[in-house]
Amino acid sequence: MPLFTSLHRRWFLFSLALGVAAHAIAATTPNVVLIYGDDVGYGDVGAYGSKLIPTPNLDKLASQGLVFTDGHCSSSTCTPSRYSMLTGGYGFRKNVAILPPNAPLCIKPGTFTLPEMFRQAGYHTGVIGKWHLGLGVGAKTDWNGEVKPGPLEIGFDESFLLPSTNDRVPCVYLKNHRVVNLDPADPLYVTHNAKAPTGFQGTIYPDGQKDPSAMTYYPSTHGHNQSVINGIGRIGYQWGGKAALWNDETMADVFVDEARRFISASKEKPFFLYFASQDIHVPRTPHKRFQGKTTLGKRGDAMVQLDWTVGEIMKALDEEGLADNTMVIFSSDNGPVYDDGYADGTTVKGSSQEVDNGHDGSGPYRGGKYQVYEGGTRVPFIIRWPGKITPGTSDALVGQIDFLASFAKLLNITIPEGQAADSRNTVDAFLGKDPTGLPYLLEESHQGLALIERPWKFVSAKRKGSNELFNLANDPGEKTNIISKHPEIAASMLARLEKLSQ
Repeated sequence: MPLFTSLHRRWFLFSLALGVAAHAIAATTPNVVLIYGDDVGYGDVGAYGSKLIPTPNLDKLASQGLVFTDGHCSSSTCTPSRYSMLTGGYGFRKNVAILPPNAPLCIKPGTFTLPEMFRQAGYHTGVIGKWHLGLGVGAKTDWNGEVKPGPLEIGFDESFLLPSTNDRVPCVYLKNHRVVNLDPADPLYVTHNAKAPTGFQGTIYPDGQKDPSAMTYYPSTHGHNQSVINGIGRIGYQWGGKAALWNDETMADVFVDEARRFISASKEKPFFLYFASQDIHVPRTPHKRFQGKTTLGKRGDAMVQLDWTVGEIMKALDEEGLADNTMVIFSSDNGPVYDDGYADGTTVKGSSQEVDNGHDGSGPYRGGKYQVYEGGTRVPFIIRWPGKITPGTSDALVGQIDFLASFAKLLNITIPEGQAADSRNTVDAFLGKDPTGLPYLLEESHQGLALIERPWKFVSAKRKGSNELFNLANDPGEKTNIISKHPEIAASMLARLEKLSQ
């Protein structure tokens, strides 16, 4: 009897063809895991020069991927950066700023977003971690019912959120549209003032402004002193919801468990996971197993916890056999900050200035969070895609706002007219094929706007004292304003910046 009958032969050839087709599809539709650190500076990662914070997992990721030395978030504060990355449009165009508790969703449903683009490409999409883009319809948000619109209305198939930030109420987790573990007998309300809802009979938390002694975990240094929850003062007022409260010290573990679940459940089709860590944002409350791992106080220890988080996600990909066909991106929403509301043992000279303990989270760059200087938006930026991206270092100028247009090009998705207007296709730079990257880049901050046209950087005076011009090639620390020496360059860049920001 012949080894292969005609039927067997046809089945073999069909199976071989399916395998080749599957390999071809996998080559152009990788899983994508975007790990977003919070307030992580350029100099907080070993691969970028950190000496006092051990980051073995991030350093391993860097050794296996492409390390960008000139990679930027869009703003030196969190909400605008996240907005820009997910929508492909600058936050300042829509007056998007750091959102207060109970703010409405700042991304309008129907917007063509990064997750919606992936979903149109056949991906399963999920977000885990810090949101801080608003939920519901503001003051009318019903935290005891369905909390929407939110991630599920702008392109995500599933979500598990810290609704705002860990220094703001409500201090509960939100899974899809519902608060996790909420007791109907102790309803949850979020308000902008210290007055409880009429007839409220549930849990009342201490008011840190009236009773500072209630803040037993960390004293507040400025403004984080309204509702005191788990011994920590928060921005905003929360009433009720005691059974749903998170444990600050186990938050990283909870998010890692959710990431593992998502990866395991989504492996049968391409997936996009936006994992937005709460670390190393204040209040820094690393698990006890990470406390004391550095000499830098809770900020350094929280960075060790974030590195562990990255390692656990990488391990989950390995265990599921997905690492080779998964693009892992690590970056941060803005540069470093030290005293950002709590006395947590971080030794500083100022909230966004060089520290006096031998570690500068912005590395060689000036400033940090809230500031328009390079330390505010030049952040760790690593991309790993085994077999597709050659490991190494790239000096290409790249920005997170360009993820949307770049992945749309990679996945052959057409961006609708009028959407993602500020996102540019730089996929070749992200894949290591283009060593130059962008011809120019806008930066946004509390202080104003800046324009980079290497080697020049022009800083607008709209929100600060005077215009500035720096040559980043010979003055990367932006120490010397040379605008008086190059008035023609400054005038040209100001005109371009005004045109781009209209």
